Amino acid sequence: MSTNYSFFENKDCEYYPCHPTLNEINCLFCYCPLYKNEFCPGNCSYADNGIKECNGCNFPHIKENYNKVIHEVVNNICR
Repeated sequence: MSTNYSFFENKDCEYYPCHPTLNEINCLFCYCPLYKNEFCPGNCSYADNGIKECNGCNFPHIKENYNKVIHEVVNNICR
């Protein structure tokens, strides 16, 4: 079964590569749908003023994490 729907890499983007440590970047989640989740599976931190900082997080951009991101989004909506 094909899963082509779960990955898109836009090498023509003016911000590419936004995460230079990754060999592949899933651009489907360029703006992270998990940002508003208090507890997300990514590697975020919080600044002294309480703002969530995701600079060191690659979680939504890793190809194999597509289903995990969708699962987290759905679970957050259904709470």
